[in-house]
Amino acid sequence: MYTGRLVFSQLLDFLPMHDFSECVQRYNGNYKVRRFSCTSQLLCMLFAQLTARDSLRDIETCLRAMGPKLYHAGIRGVSRSTLADANNHRDWRIFADFAHIVIARARDLYAADSFGVDLKQSAYALDSTTIDLCLKLFPWARFRKHKAGIKMHTLIDLKGSIPSFVLITDARTHDVKFLDHLLFEPGAFYIMDRGYLDFERLFGMTLSGCFFVTRTRKDLDYTRSSYRHVDKTTGLRSDQTIVLNGYVSSHRYPITLRRISYYDAENDKRLVFLTNCFDLPALTIAQLYHCRWRIELFFKWIKQHLHIKAFFGTSPNAVRTQIWIAITAYVLIAIFKKEMKLDCELCDIQRIFSIALFEKTPMAELLTPISQQNEKLDRPKQLSLFDL
Repeated sequence: MYTGRLVFSQLLDFLPMHDFSECVQRYNGNYKVRRFSCTSQLLCMLFAQLTARDSLRDIETCLRAMGPKLYHAGIRGVSRSTLADANNHRDWRIFADFAHIVIARARDLYAADSFGVDLKQSAYALDSTTIDLCLKLFPWARFRKHKAGIKMHTLIDLKGSIPSFVLITDARTHDVKFLDHLLFEPGAFYIMDRGYLDFERLFGMTLSGCFFVTRTRKDLDYTRSSYRHVDKTTGLRSDQTIVLNGYVSSHRYPITLRRISYYDAENDKRLVFLTNCFDLPALTIAQLYHCRWRIELFFKWIKQHLHIKAFFGTSPNAVRTQIWIAITAYVLIAIFKKEMKLDCELCDIQRIFSIALFEKTPMAELLTPISQQNEKLDRPKQLSLFDL
């Protein structure tokens, strides 16, 4: 029988905890802290995310039930009031900085992966999702008369679907303002929907040396200056070089753009793209935009499998802390999958962790499927009842 380390303890080996200590020191996270350190807070919150705990009482009850195992997992006993106070008052930037460190490690691991399009440059998708909050509990997050919420703006690397940059704002912030916070990578592709169609900002992206792919509006005022022949059997309808006509838009984007029309037969929908890339084939541009759906899958995954719908604190600091730790949990599972060379889905790994964190099982055995056909049973000597 294996009597080694807990699964939770083995999983923490995939996190650079020495870097977390530096993040804590940067913001004096353990200032006047006697027992419940920032490390204990992180571990408790990771436990809550990986096991889908519903409340502070749920976390407290489950951890206390583990008894002596908590010491071997690196967790000290915790009360719900202590954890609530830590979430409300300890600087959320500690966990944000640590999440970016873990993200950088994950991106290195997935750098050689393919995302379905033959492209040498980096490709990113950006979008936002609104997380609804209770107006009575979170009055500071009001964005409509009877609604409260926050918005999570996200830029993901299509190689591995790893979030490379996340910005949390109030729900009233327009999506396009997210572009003002990005440092664009020269030569990279940024894929976005019509909510980011701002010609002044798009021209800034062109000046920075990167490429964008976005959808355009039906009422776009433009003049076609040239066109290229397309193979309509692939779904393409047109490939044009255009110049904007509108007084404001032509001043904000004074050079040529590429307009590509594509018919999606599966959904019976016509899509029109704008891009500043004139070198790639038109079909590749359409395929790149199709990859934007990965960020929708990321939002769906993190909302379904992690705990960011109900929060363990009501202050802005507690909400941000919980979201950043949820992102850390997602990236940790992605790192674990890559390091262990697993072929299963992230949700399957998370489900297994949810019931096995405090088991003493080697990681290789925990996630290795048991095949019932590995051992061939000997034919019994007694004849079968139905043998002729």
